[in-house]
Amino acid sequence: LRVNQEEVPENCSNIQDEEQDSDISKHRQKIAENRDQMRTNVIQEIMKTERVYIKHLKDICEGYIRQCRKHTGMFTTAQLSTIFGNIEDIYKFQRKFLKDLEKQYNKEEPHLSEIGSCFLQHQEGFAIYSEYCNNHPSACIELSKLMKQGKYRHFFEACRLLQQMIDIAIDGFLLTPVQKICKYPLQLAELLKYTTQEHSDYSNIKAAYEAMKNVACLINERKRRLESIDKIARWQVSIVDWEGPDVLARSSELIHSGELTKISKQGKSQQRTFFLFDHQL
Repeated sequence: LRVNQEEVPENCSNIQDEEQDSDISKHRQKIAENRDQMRTNVIQEIMKTERVYIKHLKDICEGYIRQCRKHTGMFTTAQLSTIFGNIEDIYKFQRKFLKDLEKQYNKEEPHLSEIGSCFLQHQEGFAIYSEYCNNHPSACIELSKLMKQGKYRHFFEACRLLQQMIDIAIDGFLLTPVQKICKYPLQLAELLKYTTQEHSDYSNIKAAYEAMKNVACLINERKRRLESIDKIARWQVSIVDWEGPDVLARSSELIHSGELTKISKQGKSQQRTFFLFDHQL
């Protein structure tokens, strides 16, 4: 064995080094190809879900709203406003967004698509989802009242069949915008994972991810504030012979409430319930 080792040709080590370099190069190339393939998959998933979503919005606007407006005996304008909220505005906005997204999509080499700028360009427009999400609980209540009557159940099912919509109930369709606005940050986080820092779209994707996360947080915060205001309004109405100014004129959040003992100068004590709001006690 020692003799064989000693008789190894001088250029053998050079050949081994070259082979090693070649293996490393191939490995790196494979990693890059895998990353490109994963980025392609994520981009294609974003495009596909966007097109399906537009189809859902179209079906709601043309399949349900248009038909409901024809039946004035069954629905009042106020009812339709409660059930569908501003979904027509969302449909209009999303069509524009998808059109711009399609322009940025590279069909031949999807992994080279630069879609980050599209989200940044439209980030302010996504604020319209706030109104829809805040209204959604009221829409569910109104719809559930109507669905107790057979004629409304049959009507909505007839609308679905007429529009050739997939087999999902109307409340399922109306939930899609709420789900959609929450899904954007997840999709962008996945895309960022497979976008290298050298990629021309990296900084835009990173900024788009933060922007869409902020949109989702803002919507949740507004929803929480509205629920808090509603809670105060119901609390004030429940108090018999309420005196003094309206709490909501100054405050919008109940921070704490509890029992306290009030002691007068004469030393008499009384149990009182105190309510601490964000701007008054």
